[in-house]
Amino acid sequence: MHRSTIREDWREAGGPEGNVISILMFLSPIKTFKKVVKKKSTENYKGVPYITTLLSTSLWSYYGLLKVGGLLIVTVNGAGAALHVVYVTLFLIYAPNDIKRKYMKLVATINIGFLGAVLLVTQVALHGGIRITVVGVLCAGLTIGMYAAPLAAMKMVIQTRSVKFMPFSLSFFQFLNGGVWSAYAVLVKDFYIGVPNGIGFLLGSSQLILYVVYRNKSASEGPMEEEGSAHLFEGMIAMHDFNDSMKNEALAKE
Repeated sequence: MHRSTIREDWREAGGPEGNVISILMFLSPIKTFKKVVKKKSTENYKGVPYITTLLSTSLWSYYGLLKVGGLLIVTVNGAGAALHVVYVTLFLIYAPNDIKRKYMKLVATINIGFLGAVLLVTQVALHGGIRITVVGVLCAGLTIGMYAAPLAAMKMVIQTRSVKFMPFSLSFFQFLNGGVWSAYAVLVKDFYIGVPNGIGFLLGSSQLILYVVYRNKSASEGPMEEEGSAHLFEGMIAMHDFNDSMKNEALAKE
């Protein structure tokens, strides 16, 4: 009886704490978008992280609606989806016309087409446990992808011996977010929440270790990036685009 009471107390406490940490993660791009609005330009920022996170939070909100006792899941992901609607809208407003057209097509495909298809298929063709299983697997897959994305940055840190492209705030909140939601998943016995967040907790821990090891070695390089998760993705994508352009130039010379 005593153990059950403790378990229920942790279950009630863990969810709200997880919500706060997750919302702090979702709020991290605000600094970036203040710059975008101030300069009235998206500059070299990429819109993909915001668009994909909008899809992820929308699907998790749907999962929370399907799940019995899923109110905590709905609240945090509903807030995340609302914030990312704002981010995506601002990006489309201030992006150059060619970039704007490209990302409008992506939004239409991912956030409207794919999400709409998932809602339609699961509501019309699937029922009961199968419906929540399919949605849960999709949500877990997207979350694992989100947590795994910084792996490229971790490799870059080791190669360059610099944490410039791995913001501490992202790593810290990923560590906290993964840990709290993993504990919550154990208490509510939810495999779809537990597995991706357990992976996120381990990856966040690894990032913090790398940060401690290479932080002092980066001090002489000037201010380090602290823009949050979206800016980390943007730096990685920008480097990928730069490498592609260098390859194209080399081919042209041949």
